[in-house]
Amino acid sequence: QEENGATLVDFYGTEEHVAAIMRRPEHNVASDGVMGDRPHPRLYGTFPRVLGKYVRDEKVLSLQEAIHKMTGKASEALGLTGRGFLKKGYAADIVVFDPDTVADTATYAEPKQYPSGIRWVIVNGKILVEDGQMRPKKAGRVLRARGGR
Repeated sequence: QEENGATLVDFYGTEEHVAAIMRRPEHNVASDGVMGDRPHPRLYGTFPRVLGKYVRDEKVLSLQEAIHKMTGKASEALGLTGRGFLKKGYAADIVVFDPDTVADTATYAEPKQYPSGIRWVIVNGKILVEDGQMRPKKAGRVLRARGGR
């Protein structure tokens, strides 16, 4: 029935393990979620979960550390050039969010839920979320890691 598109939601480790790993300098924030009928809730909410739960609520990371692990550090680890930093000549990939309200809303029962607290999303200089509302545009492209660690 799934036409080779079945996915798996796996439970392992503890919240203490997650927090300890997040604090390590080698850690980057990423998701390995795969689109499908019933994806893992973190597919839609990895980054807002880190910002809301682990930064704001549990103070595992500072806001600056979390953003760096999501952007510049991750880009450098993958060897992506022209991304991950707000610099002249770099791709304009920007997310504007409210640190007091950003949160993941996806659940295991309802995994395809957009997060709250995200006001604007700009990808390659094109506005995809404007004042909290999705716009019917596509601006992304496939990025290939080069020489990353």
